[in-house]
Amino acid sequence: MTDRYAVIGQPISHSKSPLIHGLFAQATGQDIAYTAIEASLDGFAATVQAFRASGGRGMNVTLPFKLQAFDIATDPMESARLAGAVNALKFEGERILAQNFDGLGLVNDIQRNLGVALAGKRVLICGAGGATRGAILPMAQQGPACIAIANRTADKALELKRAFAAHADLQAGGYDELAGESFDIVLNATSTGLSQAELPLPAGVFAPGALAYELVYGKGLTPFLKQAQAAGVSHVADGVGMLVEQAAEAFEWWRGVRPDTRPVIDRLTVPLV
Repeated sequence: MTDRYAVIGQPISHSKSPLIHGLFAQATGQDIAYTAIEASLDGFAATVQAFRASGGRGMNVTLPFKLQAFDIATDPMESARLAGAVNALKFEGERILAQNFDGLGLVNDIQRNLGVALAGKRVLICGAGGATRGAILPMAQQGPACIAIANRTADKALELKRAFAAHADLQAGGYDELAGESFDIVLNATSTGLSQAELPLPAGVFAPGALAYELVYGKGLTPFLKQAQAAGVSHVADGVGMLVEQAAEAFEWWRGVRPDTRPVIDRLTVPLV
């Protein structure tokens, strides 16, 4: 019997999830059907319940519903509780289990696919939104020397420092406070990759041999990546690997089988030019 899964969002037509999970299923011999579902902004919970009632086994959740997904979960895992947001649901009887695999997908991409270990490294995350919340715990578990959060509104970065105080000793503040510091891994978790705006990064923020990572994917060289290259950074990457890796985590959670991510990443990669 074919098991049903879906991704839910608004809008959703751009989603690569049906392609990704279809390729995973084909490669691992799993009998699933995976579709995209667009919910109205005020109809998320009802749409999820209807899918569940019709026999759906699980869902990926994308914008703008990740916070609402947390609210309807009966069993949020630690990753979801700390992020306050959910990107994967699993239905088991009356239970709605919830995970946030975004941060783990990011860590797996950096370490497994890009070959950059986080242990002992100085890490800077630009932005203090949901993507950053999801990344902090998985990154902290890898033992970096430092995780710094910088945001245009420093108070939002400081809020994250307080929220994760029991799990990570974060450095937090505005971009001006980065003057004189350098980092081995610099991640852009802001929306500037979509708006074509530059970040107010001080000179010297990229350490020699640094990795510059743009969480947005498929946009070629974003302003952030161009800034990095102008500063002499040769190792740049976008978030396509993160996208595929977080999907693989959800697939394994649902099906108990770990798919090979490399062929899917290669298929979806857009050259950074």
